[in-house]
Amino acid sequence: MSPNKSKPSAEPTQLERLASTSGIRNTRRAEHSASFAETLLSFLKPITWIPVIWSFVCGAVASGAFSWGNLGDGIFWLGVLLTGPLATGTCQMLNDYFDRDLDAINEPTRPIPSGAISLRNATILISIWSVVTVLVAWLIHPFVMAHVILGIVNAHLYSANPIKLKKRLWWGNIIVAVSYLLYPWLSGEVAYRGEITLHSVVIAFCYAFASTGTMTVNDFKSIEGDVRVGIRTLPVAFGERKAAIIAALLIDIGQVLASLYLLMLGQYVNAVLAFVFILPQIALQVRFVSAPRKYDVWYNAIAQNFLVAGMMVCALAIATL
Repeated sequence: MSPNKSKPSAEPTQLERLASTSGIRNTRRAEHSASFAETLLSFLKPITWIPVIWSFVCGAVASGAFSWGNLGDGIFWLGVLLTGPLATGTCQMLNDYFDRDLDAINEPTRPIPSGAISLRNATILISIWSVVTVLVAWLIHPFVMAHVILGIVNAHLYSANPIKLKKRLWWGNIIVAVSYLLYPWLSGEVAYRGEITLHSVVIAFCYAFASTGTMTVNDFKSIEGDVRVGIRTLPVAFGERKAAIIAALLIDIGQVLASLYLLMLGQYVNAVLAFVFILPQIALQVRFVSAPRKYDVWYNAIAQNFLVAGMMVCALAIATL
């Protein structure tokens, strides 16, 4: 055998396959035949379910009617199913469907541009998933169903032409933050309390504001494709460093506002705790701002843990009012 003969590409490791399936950025072309389950999960992007499920849980906690004993409730698991694989999954599939040309540049291994799922099958799957999502939301509460329908409409507004809000600088991140944080938080509260409270609305808005910053962090991974197709995200419009600074400020200001609101309500301990959780995020932001495209995934993977911890601290404070 000639010593210069090239070796076949190595099979991806289990970790690489898990990362690709979960929705973590991956530009390596697969050298293996993915199973139907792997392809479906990749289409649904499980990594995106976690913050939405957490928002629902925070809303449930904020209701004051949720405790450890409710973890076995059917309504709780319907909420997890709804906010995770169903509602968020539907929105992720819609995003992939409408962004297939952009993904062919930024993430060619996504199910549609890679050919793993045809447009016809994607349309059928999205339609079925949407109907099931709305039905499950109705089982929880009509208010929750209304929010789910709004979320699906928002997903169209975000990704579909001619509106395509992701092209319009701030609006794309705002509508995603509202859909992924405000709606599930209020849905969690309604699921257990039967109504929404002003305190939940204020805190959820504060964290939705902060989430516009985390959405901006997500935009760094697709700068190349966005520039080529004319999508004006913050990194495209302002440059990487300025956009990273703006994202960091949005993230911090939203959480500071939430802390100040708790302080105003007399929830001093929780207000201080929520503020303390901002400090490590600021430390991480220093490195992120220094090289946004290098540290975007790293930053979100670590910093998000402190942000969601602050959310729960605020939810626990509201529950006692």
